[in-house]
Amino acid sequence: MDKTTIRILIADDHPIFRDGLRGLLEAEPGFRVIGEAADGGEAVKLARQLKPEILLLDLNMPRVPGLEALAELAKAPTPVRTIVLTAAIERAQIVEALQLGARGIVMKESATEALLKSIRSVMAGQYWVGRESVSDLVATLRDLLTPAGEEARKKTFGLTPRELEIISVIVAGYTNKDIAQKFSISEQTVKHHLTNIFDKLGVSNRLELALFAVNHHLFEEAA
Repeated sequence: MDKTTIRILIADDHPIFRDGLRGLLEAEPGFRVIGEAADGGEAVKLARQLKPEILLLDLNMPRVPGLEALAELAKAPTPVRTIVLTAAIERAQIVEALQLGARGIVMKESATEALLKSIRSVMAGQYWVGRESVSDLVATLRDLLTPAGEEARKKTFGLTPRELEIISVIVAGYTNKDIAQKFSISEQTVKHHLTNIFDKLGVSNRLELALFAVNHHLFEEAA
């Protein structure tokens, strides 16, 4: 990555902050700011046009707020790696931003080094939440979400007890082979269960399933 320039788009409604951030980033070897946006709508438009490696997105902007822009950007065939910048954020907003595709959350009060590290971590395929790199997104979301009450657990979306068991071990990081061994069933049966689970929940892959399960408390801690 040392030989590659990281192309960055800045989206923030404060010109002074954008100017300062541009100067900071362009003083760093290997970083180049390719554009600036003053609101969420402009951020979406420029991200599609310029195709940056990194979008630094202010969460609180006029017209199209950061979370709405994230949701729009997530529809792209190749979503941009987005790091959310914010002066203040609630736990629920962190979860929502990550579920909408954000790869990082950085507080504006953070030290310069934290922002630079977050960009490099995200480029390396990691997530960045707060002050550190995150390798297990599902575990992080599980920690961020407050414990569910019994009412939250009653909604099972038509899932069978076995399907709920499989969801629990998927959240724990089990592979199809691991699941087959744990429940003494064939891998083909595991795949059949997964197809049914995906259909019932409207998800298309294991990460989406795990995020949905964490958000709706559809799992118990796997043994």
